[in-house]
Amino acid sequence: MDFNQMKNEMLDDVSDMFTQSDIEANKVFAALATIPILFWLPLVAAKESEFAKFYANQGLILLIFNVVLNVVSGILLLIPILGALISGIISLVQIAAFLFLLISALQGKARYLPFIGKLFIAFK
Repeated sequence: MDFNQMKNEMLDDVSDMFTQSDIEANKVFAALATIPILFWLPLVAAKESEFAKFYANQGLILLIFNVVLNVVSGILLLIPILGALISGIISLVQIAAFLFLLISALQGKARYLPFIGKLFIAFK
């Protein structure tokens, strides 16, 4: 697998799974769902929106991902210098994942989180 193929697969836009009216009407709820602690908001406020549910799933995956990485980061901080460096990198990965989802949602694009976004679907 070459770099371009991997890049295209990671940034695969699956927006065609949703109607344009659903996307436009629920962009804000989708964007709010990318804040990991608010992943549940579209399930309450936009129950009928498949686009918002897609981002609720991605927000839940991001929340679980962040919890796991925070535990790993906490353990790594026990290692002087190297642990702090790796923990800093982990924090940057978490921020990048959040920004990737937030920007995609605000653009009206349905994109899975790279590598982990297709792990499970909790909300249908």
